[in-house]
Amino acid sequence: MDLVANLIHGFSVALSPINIGLCLVGALVGTLVGVLPGVGPVATIAMLLPITFGLPPVGALIMLAGIYYGAQYGGSTTSILVNIPGEASSVVTTLDGHQMARQGRAGPALAIAAIGSFFAGCVATVLVAALGAPLTVLALKFGPAEYFSLMVLGLVFAVVLAKGSIPKALAMIMLGLLLSMVGSDIETGQSRMAFDVPELSDGVGFVVVAMGVFGFAEIMRNLEMSQESRDVVNAKLTGLMPTLKDLKASAGAILRGTAIGSILGILPGGGAVIAAFAAYTFEKKMSKDPSRFGKGAIEGVAAPESANNAAAQTSFIPLLTLGIPPNAVMALMVGAMTIHGIVPGPQVMTKQPDLFWGMIASMWIGNAMLVIINLPLVGLWVRLLRVPYRMLFPAILIFCNIGNYSINNAPFDVSMTALFALLGYWLLKHDFEPAPMLLGYVLGPLMEENLRRAMLIARGDPMTFVQRPISAGLLALAVLLLVLAVLPMIRSKRNVVFVEGEN
Repeated sequence: MDLVANLIHGFSVALSPINIGLCLVGALVGTLVGVLPGVGPVATIAMLLPITFGLPPVGALIMLAGIYYGAQYGGSTTSILVNIPGEASSVVTTLDGHQMARQGRAGPALAIAAIGSFFAGCVATVLVAALGAPLTVLALKFGPAEYFSLMVLGLVFAVVLAKGSIPKALAMIMLGLLLSMVGSDIETGQSRMAFDVPELSDGVGFVVVAMGVFGFAEIMRNLEMSQESRDVVNAKLTGLMPTLKDLKASAGAILRGTAIGSILGILPGGGAVIAAFAAYTFEKKMSKDPSRFGKGAIEGVAAPESANNAAAQTSFIPLLTLGIPPNAVMALMVGAMTIHGIVPGPQVMTKQPDLFWGMIASMWIGNAMLVIINLPLVGLWVRLLRVPYRMLFPAILIFCNIGNYSINNAPFDVSMTALFALLGYWLLKHDFEPAPMLLGYVLGPLMEENLRRAMLIARGDPMTFVQRPISAGLLALAVLLLVLAVLPMIRSKRNVVFVEGEN
């Protein structure tokens, strides 16, 4: 009964005219941020933080939250249409989503992404409301050793997910981890692998790597194709909305993706990223015909999109109940709360009930707004595919570079993106899968930080990772997955399954 009373109170706060308006602004800006290549919620929220000074605290946080989960919706659009993931969590969507677009099924892919996102968002919001307090008890059991082991498991998922050769997938993960170490040492501040280049002192930006390796490299590969094979419009569009068969095929994937994302979103360390990879991998394992994945399977869109949206919303649990930001966006939310004199942590629920329950209620409202905004726009986004590629790719390049430049106002970032484009093109030509590299890059700093903390606490004893039950269980699962992937019989079957369909 307390939960119902609290939710009624939350809706009374969220349904005030100013909060509805700010929620709508957040949803619209978030969708736009997701759709525009190279502009992410981290940069957008960082730029909008000064504006929140003049807003009421609850309204400001409702707007910022709307931008975050709205970007998860919009991020699928560029992933599906032009194979450019705006966010790390959208990388997996490109694998099947873009193939569906090439087959003339961009409409169903975008619609299923929106429907899966809406369902996952609603379920995750229920979990935030109902399980906030109990789940924080579980999160408190995770120390540095457990977080490190969880991220190792996430990287193993990436190996299992990658197409083709396992050594190549491992090499990609190592390259990603190596790239994540460029910059300054997290403890000593000592420069490493920056080669005395001042612009590299803060490391290589995510947008630079993702846009170069995925977006620009894909453009280069498309330009070497014939006009007929690269113009997506030549694939006959088979309807804007998913058929009953599509809905049946994706229903289970949406449910499983929501469950995986809801659990992994609570845990710090790139929850939405790991959730998307884990949901895709799990869906492939569950499939009767895994060879469909990577060639336009609708479950390959439904599962990761549901997972990353569920994870985006359950990531508010550790923020609102413990004051622990599980990712960069939540860290900015802590900054926004501090600006308004709110101390994040367990006391928010009791001392700021308007904020806590108002934000939870606003998530339902925001998810409904996002579906209303996104589904009618499916036709608009699909019409982009009617533009000949020779006219489309210069526009993509211009918008990407504007977004890339605007983050740090640095021409160096644009130059680095060009270098990563050449690297991405080389990887594509030599059958290396770049997705594990990006996951390794995203998780690298968090892995290093938790590895060092765990070793400091254990006074240099590496056995701490196997002596702690949760950590040992996660590592055992990672080893089991890796062994299953490299067993000769399974490996030969896997190589047949992952024959990459380029056409």
